[in-house]
Amino acid sequence: MASAPIDLSSLPGPETISRRVFPNGVVGLAWENFSSASVVVHGWLWAGSNDEPPEQAGLASLTAAMLSQGTQRRTFAQISEEIESIGAALGIASGGHTTYFTIKCLVEDLPQVVDILTDCLYQPAFPSEYLERSRGEILTSIQQREHDTQSMAALRFHELMYPNHPYGRSQVGYRETIERLTRQDVQAFYQAHYGSQCMGVAIVGALPRNKALDMLEESMGQWQGTRRTQSSLPPTAQVQEVLTSQVAIPGKTQSDIVLGWVGLARQDPDFMPAYVANCILGQFGMMGRIGEYVRDEQGLAYYAYTSLNAGHGPGPWAAIAGVAPDDVQQAVEAILYQVRRLQQEPVGENELADNKAYLVGSMPLRLEAKESVAAQIAHMEMYQLGLDYLQRFHGLIEALTVEDIMAVVRKYLCPEVYVLSVAGPGEKKEH
Repeated sequence: MASAPIDLSSLPGPETISRRVFPNGVVGLAWENFSSASVVVHGWLWAGSNDEPPEQAGLASLTAAMLSQGTQRRTFAQISEEIESIGAALGIASGGHTTYFTIKCLVEDLPQVVDILTDCLYQPAFPSEYLERSRGEILTSIQQREHDTQSMAALRFHELMYPNHPYGRSQVGYRETIERLTRQDVQAFYQAHYGSQCMGVAIVGALPRNKALDMLEESMGQWQGTRRTQSSLPPTAQVQEVLTSQVAIPGKTQSDIVLGWVGLARQDPDFMPAYVANCILGQFGMMGRIGEYVRDEQGLAYYAYTSLNAGHGPGPWAAIAGVAPDDVQQAVEAILYQVRRLQQEPVGENELADNKAYLVGSMPLRLEAKESVAAQIAHMEMYQLGLDYLQRFHGLIEALTVEDIMAVVRKYLCPEVYVLSVAGPGEKKEH
């Protein structure tokens, strides 16, 4: 079926998104939404785990966690009390390329919450007692990860797929690296990587766009921090042979599988056909062809789907499944069968049309919440997609052909060469 027509005027676009570069280089974006008296802020700095050395894995994450633990003007208790007393929410966390921050509050409370946020970002104190508490929380999460089949399968998958590369390391870190980190390490990372030249912020809510940007510029437009640009990534390459890992976790009754390949970056011209191909393979309906075949028809999996992780560098394109330990090999063969089928057999026009209609039709639904809109506007800025991206999205999807889908699957997914990581009961094996 053809995609239903979308009212493009209802989507954020260049006519309704205001963009301003503040004097210090911070990029501000604003979109009005008066459906409720709330406002959402979603911002980012180009500082993440890709900037840390391997022996300090987890440093970016620890630094981000420490930002809200106390500042030059406020203790942790004061920050918590101010936020909780007005029912607001503030979060700061780190990923691979960025440290990102979010706010949600009533419009009337926005100046106060932004003041707290900028205090955390610009004047962190990194109090020693809270460093130890944050370290303990991270070590607890690492201990929990070691007993979780899904987490361990994913961890080993990335390590095999991206050897000697930031994408192959845990963003949270490892027990031995976290235990060695000091307050001086955190301060040094902050001073070396946090600055306005690599910062952006999107605001969505019940206040006029220019007023919103004026307020953000007043609070964020003076700070400088360090002057740096986004770190470059070392090159990645497709694996040349089947690489496998089996992690034994005693006491488990389920095995988790991650099987995949090096994919592509978000700005790659192949992204849109890969996006639709991924939907066909493991997202649409009951988790696409893989979900329907591996789980429903073959009865081999508790869940089975695919994931296309396209960011600033070529992230993994993978199939993920949870199976009974005795069914691992059958499930792997069933997944690869569906990959071969998508490579060799043209997708039916009706199936392609259904997937297009799903992706186009669900876009407005994914933008119903202000948090989603703010995150999407930030995404458009970060990846330089253009402020008209959401309005072009329908056309980009509809222009794709059956041949485009086959070509992108043949280019990136090889059923004979892949990385396979399995975690569950059994003997540990790697090669």
